[in-house]
Amino acid sequence: MTAQDCLQILREVKDAAFATVDENGYPQVRIIDVMLVEDGTIYFCTARGKDFYQQLARTGRAAVTALNKDYQMVRFSGKVKRLTDQKKWIDRIFEENPSMKEVYPQDSRYILEPFCFEEGQVEFFDLGKSPIYRENFTLGDVKKEQKGYEITDECIGCGTCMEGCPQRCIEEGTPFSIRQENCLHCGLCAENCPVQAIRKRGR
Repeated sequence: MTAQDCLQILREVKDAAFATVDENGYPQVRIIDVMLVEDGTIYFCTARGKDFYQQLARTGRAAVTALNKDYQMVRFSGKVKRLTDQKKWIDRIFEENPSMKEVYPQDSRYILEPFCFEEGQVEFFDLGKSPIYRENFTLGDVKKEQKGYEITDECIGCGTCMEGCPQRCIEEGTPFSIRQENCLHCGLCAENCPVQAIRKRGR
C-alpha cells in the first residue's frame, strides 16, 4: 500500500465525505465527488455560491474520507488550494466525469471552482482483515503524525493490556509493545493499565 494507492481508492469510491469548519467553528460534512487523481493528489470542485466553497476559501483546509466495498477506509486531511486556471481544470474534470454535463450543462459549468489538496496526512485502515491493518502516509512537506498508544518503561509486565486488547496486537517484552499497524487506537489498554504505563503517541 502506498499513498497513491490510497488516493486511488478515494477516486474509485468517488462519492466521498468532505468535512470543513464553518464561520462559527462547527463541523460541516457533505458528499462530494473525487473528480481526478494525478500528480500525487486529488481534485474536486464546488460552486462559488455554496457554503463549502466559502469554507474552503476561508480556512484553506479540508478532510475527506471514504469506505470501499472491501471495508478499506481512507482518510486524507490537510491544506487545499483553488486552482488558478479555472476553465482548463473544469473542462478536464468534465471530460473525466461526463455525467457532470447533465448537472451543469454548457457554460453553467464555469460557476464551479476546481480545488486540490496541497499537502496533508493520509491514513489507510483495513477493517476487512483480522487483525485490522492500518498505515499512515504524508503528501507534501508535512511531518507524519504519531497516533495511537505506546507502552513506556514504567511497564511492570503484568499482561493486563495484552489480555484485554480486542485485536491481540500487544506483545510481551520489556516493556510490552504494541504492533502499531494492527492497533485500533481504542485506548482500552491505557484505561486498564494498573500503573498508567501506556500513553498516547506524539505527546
